[in-house]
Amino acid sequence: MSRINTNVTAISAQRMLNSNKLMLNTSLERLSTGLRINRGGDDPAGLIASNNLSNELKGLNAAIANSERADQVVGIAEGGLQEVSGMLEELQGLVTASASDAGLSKEEKQANQLQIDSILQTIDRIASATSFQGIKLLNGNFDFRTSGVSTGVSDFKINSAKFNTDSLNVDVQVTQSAQQAGLVMSMGGTTLAIGTSESFVVEITGSKGSRQLSFANGTTANNIMSAINTYSDITGVEATTSGGAIKVVSEEFGSSEFVNIKIIDDGGLGSSTGGVYQMTSNAFGTTNTSSRVALDASAASNGIRDEGQNVRATVNGVAATSDGKRVRVSTDFLDVDLTLTDSRAQSNGTFTGLTVTGGGASFQLAGKVDIGGKVALGINDVAVRKLGSSALGYLSDLASGKDNNVVDGDVTDAQRVVEEATKQVSALRGRLGAFQKNVIGATTRSLNVAAENTTAAQSTIRDANFATETANLTRAQILVSSSTQILSLANQQPQGVLQLLG
Repeated sequence: MSRINTNVTAISAQRMLNSNKLMLNTSLERLSTGLRINRGGDDPAGLIASNNLSNELKGLNAAIANSERADQVVGIAEGGLQEVSGMLEELQGLVTASASDAGLSKEEKQANQLQIDSILQTIDRIASATSFQGIKLLNGNFDFRTSGVSTGVSDFKINSAKFNTDSLNVDVQVTQSAQQAGLVMSMGGTTLAIGTSESFVVEITGSKGSRQLSFANGTTANNIMSAINTYSDITGVEATTSGGAIKVVSEEFGSSEFVNIKIIDDGGLGSSTGGVYQMTSNAFGTTNTSSRVALDASAASNGIRDEGQNVRATVNGVAATSDGKRVRVSTDFLDVDLTLTDSRAQSNGTFTGLTVTGGGASFQLAGKVDIGGKVALGINDVAVRKLGSSALGYLSDLASGKDNNVVDGDVTDAQRVVEEATKQVSALRGRLGAFQKNVIGATTRSLNVAAENTTAAQSTIRDANFATETANLTRAQILVSSSTQILSLANQQPQGVLQLLG
């Protein structure tokens, strides 16, 4: 080289030295921080992805904490309900023990009533005392609020409801009416006309059981009706009479209900008088005269049967499961159980059953805050004034001086109320248990897996690979040392020009 103003070799060596120093500094920074991406310039796209994953991970970890908190809340509520269940078992025993008249003094019944009063007070106390951080759990605080309950709804229970608007209408469309089971029996007149030595023997069967009844000559249709109704608690059927014809129908609605009439002995009435008839399919109260089966026919002696029918309906466009007059839908957004009135269940058409205006226990069980990530759970009030039904009565009716007290009240109705209350508490415990196991448990496991995979993805993108970086560090150190030596040699090259000057 014969030029000294521009040392191209030195400039090239200096450029490589700076490049190698930058490489060395990068390796040192990554090894000291443990991160591959320390600033946007390291990997712009990777930085964006890493920050997004970091935000998701924060949300997932918070959702895991929420699910654990939800499990604690539900666990405390279930513990209170367990005590209520035990109280109801004691109540059942006291009601049954008080049902005897012979061998049980009035003082003993009064003592039992004192225990019942104490149990009722304890249930109310548990309902008002069970809490989490001062928030009451079993007093209806987490029950759903409603308005505009239709006269076509006799009872309802909202287990879950999620909505973004101010309220949610529960619209019911009845597409098939609920029906009782029913048959009409006629003896050919208002009074049974058979031989004085004959008997008219009939077996009446319903969903609860059967009873065989025998009637003599001259028995009126009203007497037969009364005899059938005497055993309604045993058979599950009731009778009415009109013009000598006796209509026998099931007490309840639904496909599990039936009426079966078997003529054991027609008393000599034969085929010319009376008969057993079905109802018309489109008008339950009307006798289908063409369906007559003679009293001495083999079909009558084998038994003529009619079955009830469940209501068929949709709720907010979702096909409901049904049992008699009761309809229920269970979806992620709405879980509601409605019992329709007789007239509403027997009339096809659409109506708004009620409007959900708020309430419920809401838990955020997903990292993203939206309606899809929330679950809502209704926890009913288990106070004694709420356990039971409008048709049967409530637990509060078992208190001293009330209609179903065990001293001078109706113990049969009392037991029915206790059984209904037991079913309700058991159903609530079952729902809470299912929520813990299938919602909280599954969600927590899923969130933990998601958090683990998100952490792994973020680590792959942002964390430094120490094996690679230590190798890069060693390489950069050698290159810097080499570049420094080469730059020194390049700076010495222009001195050769002195030889040309002599």
